[in-house]
Amino acid sequence: MPDSTPAERLRIALDLFDLGVEMTRARLMREHPDWTPEQVQEGVTAWLRDRPGAELGDCVGRLASPERIQRITG
Repeated sequence: MPDSTPAERLRIALDLFDLGVEMTRARLMREHPDWTPEQVQEGVTAWLRDRPGAELGDCVGRLASPERIQRITG
């Protein structure tokens, strides 16, 4: 990755984030087969908000809303 551009590295990071969300969704569906899709989404949202050790994000910096990230990345 030394030759990758900042945009490429950001895209990789965002793709990994999306993968983490989908893995969490799959785990919740496996652990709670009786949950409705809405309940699964609520579980994913709760995980995103309350991840132990990352309550304010994964690193020091300014918090960004999903809408802002979408505007930046297109």
